[in-house]
Amino acid sequence: MKIKHQLAIFNALTRLLVILVLWLMLPILVENVVYRHINNGLIEKKKKFIDHLNQQEINDFIENADDSTETYSQFSTLHSEFLVLSRVPIKTHQKRTTFSNEYRIIEGEENEYRILQHHFSYQNEDYQLEIGSSLSEVKDLTFIIKLFIIIVLVIILLVTFLADTFYIEYLLKPFYKIIDTKIRRVNEPEVFDHTPIKAKSRDFRELDLVLNQMMNRIAELFKKEKQFISNVSHELLTPIALLKNKLENLLQNDSLDDNAVDKIAGSLKTLDMLKKIINNLLLISRIENNQYEASENISFQEIIKDLQEDLQDRIDDKGIEFVNKMEYDFAFKGNKTLIHILIYNLVTNAIKYNKQDGSIIVSDGFLQNQYIISITDFGIGLNESQIENIFNRFARVSSDQEGQGLGLAIAKSIAVFHHIEIKVTSIINEGTTFTLLFPEMQKHN
Repeated sequence: MKIKHQLAIFNALTRLLVILVLWLMLPILVENVVYRHINNGLIEKKKKFIDHLNQQEINDFIENADDSTETYSQFSTLHSEFLVLSRVPIKTHQKRTTFSNEYRIIEGEENEYRILQHHFSYQNEDYQLEIGSSLSEVKDLTFIIKLFIIIVLVIILLVTFLADTFYIEYLLKPFYKIIDTKIRRVNEPEVFDHTPIKAKSRDFRELDLVLNQMMNRIAELFKKEKQFISNVSHELLTPIALLKNKLENLLQNDSLDDNAVDKIAGSLKTLDMLKKIINNLLLISRIENNQYEASENISFQEIIKDLQEDLQDRIDDKGIEFVNKMEYDFAFKGNKTLIHILIYNLVTNAIKYNKQDGSIIVSDGFLQNQYIISITDFGIGLNESQIENIFNRFARVSSDQEGQGLGLAIAKSIAVFHHIEIKVTSIINEGTTFTLLFPEMQKHN
């Protein structure tokens, strides 16, 4: 996931958290405001009632009330309000005015009310005044307010999320340009673009400057390494060639006995092995320094067919059955020579570590739209430790086999150069499979 999406999501989650907090606090805030407004109204009604109260009115209330309860009640027609006056003794330390929410049954209908209870004395008589205001409309109003606020907050969330996305896109545009034109070219210093990136952010300008300085340094090191490789090629291979020529001329001397001839032949063999090691190491170095072009059209069926013909003598010597199951004409661009070396090294490795009268199967196919080539032998197999180190330089599966342990290291370097993944699966004494996974499917017939 790109960083701009992560930032946008983080901001959206932050706002969502704020909305949830507001949603939890909203009922308390709304109720406090509404109850304060109702309380003020009830206090105002209580004040008007008390101010206009006289003994004659109280006597009229008592005469009209039930004698057993000595209570006078008055209700609005819609049961939205009520007023109750009762003779109730005032208890010691009792608050004169209190507020509470209670359910009351008014004329057979139960509703919740906000009730003011006021205790007062008039002409040596204690009274309790209750004034109630229905909460049904208040709850409906509270719900509407909360719903409206939530809708507004959600709209704000969506709008700010989109705004953040576009703003972050604009803000990080220089960063992604640096990635595309700079960082992804780290392994290709010769085509690195040193043009300064236009950015309003000072941090991005400094990053671009540091990358340019770093790539100048890397390009200089690449140049020195290429020069070193060229020097090694000349300084080491030339003396080896001269020494080999002298030893070959020395073999022409008829005065040498058999023991001397054997020693010279052994020295020539050692020189050949040394030359091969140097050439392989130089090949790996050149591959890793991108000193090869990768623009040729490659036919894997043709390469497998040529390899089978070239290695037929070695295949016959071990009585191996070579099974070619290549079916697809996959189009791939790369360096034909290097791809030939890659597959050659894998096939020769399968021959080398195969069993007598064994078999080798070369097949291709597609795995989740990714083209693959598999080379399977039924030889000695590998354990987990060997699989982990098999592509290391000078690593050898068995000391009984000849070789310098560079074949698979070269194969790995060529694969990395072409962005090809190599997977190895193996079972001891049953065999090994090398699978090449190519970077993308281009076309096949």
